[in-house]
Amino acid sequence: MPPAIERGLAKTFAGHIHWRACGDGPVVMLSHINQQSSALMLELLQALSPNFRAVAIDYPSHGHSDHIDWQPRIEDYARCVVEVMDSLGIERAFAMGEAVGAAVSIALGGGWPQRIARVVPINTPYFTDSDTAKNDIADIAKVRPSDASGFPAPRSIEFLLANDPEHAPMRPSQSWMDRINTAQLEIGRDRWQAMQALSKFDTLAGMAALQCPALMLYGEKFIYGKHRALLMAKCPQAEVQLIANGRFCMSWERASEIAEAARGFLL
Repeated sequence: MPPAIERGLAKTFAGHIHWRACGDGPVVMLSHINQQSSALMLELLQALSPNFRAVAIDYPSHGHSDHIDWQPRIEDYARCVVEVMDSLGIERAFAMGEAVGAAVSIALGGGWPQRIARVVPINTPYFTDSDTAKNDIADIAKVRPSDASGFPAPRSIEFLLANDPEHAPMRPSQSWMDRINTAQLEIGRDRWQAMQALSKFDTLAGMAALQCPALMLYGEKFIYGKHRALLMAKCPQAEVQLIANGRFCMSWERASEIAEAARGFLL
């Protein structure tokens, strides 16, 4: 029987932040993908639980956290992680996250070195310039349907595979798609906040600011993996590891492989 998932709310500067947690041991703070929530990290929480106390938050406006009516920065999401740590009495932790969550983990390591011992960014995205960020986000928006008011509309797995296969896991299913649809409906019209935050985040400067050890995990087929050498050059102490047959949403589909890599690097 899989270990039970605990849940709670922490009061922060951005309102109440919802969290899920599982396991015992050294703490790993998990940060999720754009337009999702900690519900997409249930498998990773449980995969980490034999060796770690894994805690995953929902960003403001995401999941069951309070909505905010202002545009946050990646550093604001990182501050939410730290304030959840404060609420739970966690003095020091590891930081791990995928995509937008990778940027949050990098910001945590650079901005709160006294609180974060090591970072594990998963599938770190990188925009070469502001125009690339704008164009990439516009391309993503084309395959994220909405109604006339801008509220997210659900997608079938057939729609995803036909229109946006790069953002699907290697073995997509409708049950996975249903989880994605639910997360986007929970965010509503605020669903682009995290991507806008990512577009303004200086990933190279974030990597250069890291003083702690870092393990950068990449799916073998991740679309932004081509930039990993550039990011690694900014952070000489960082290691890189490829996950075979990984693409997007590895924190859901490749939870056991990520947990194994984490054990080898963090313990």
